[in-house]
Amino acid sequence: MENLLEPLHINPDLARKIIVAFIREEITRVGFSRGILGLSGGIDSALVAYLAVEALGAENVTGILMPYRTSNPASRADAELVARQLGIATRVIEITPMVEPYLAQYVDAHPERSEAQSKERRRGNVMARARMIVLYDQSEALRALVIGTSNKTEALLGYTTQFGDNAAAIQPLADLYK
Repeated sequence: MENLLEPLHINPDLARKIIVAFIREEITRVGFSRGILGLSGGIDSALVAYLAVEALGAENVTGILMPYRTSNPASRADAELVARQLGIATRVIEITPMVEPYLAQYVDAHPERSEAQSKERRRGNVMARARMIVLYDQSEALRALVIGTSNKTEALLGYTTQFGDNAAAIQPLADLYK
């Protein structure tokens, strides 16, 4: 019996070709030519940006940067570097003004209702869902399909927010482990 704990072996060139074709085919199949994604500065969003550019061309990919007041400035710098290297358009949409009123009224104002860990999870989920609101609004404004950046490891571990970071028209990394 083979060892199930051995590393998964894939052919990266073949995987890239399949994913690029998937992005191109799924976006054009539904009548779109453009894609939009949340560009966080992390490896998953950077990889999706590169694959989307290969599939659609830089002129047809837009990265949306959605910082919150406590976001690490290095993450934004990394996202901007990826966008410059790819030559894609970006929009920076600060989510703090839309998230803070809700957090102040329903999360922070009632500390007795939740322990600290639950409170942080609630804050993170609110931010993830706010970012998806922004992405889908910008999707409509730019006539661009939302391309997700979630991977299989996140899904299997439950490290995802329903109707947040796992909400997208397509998820090109959904079958890849981190």
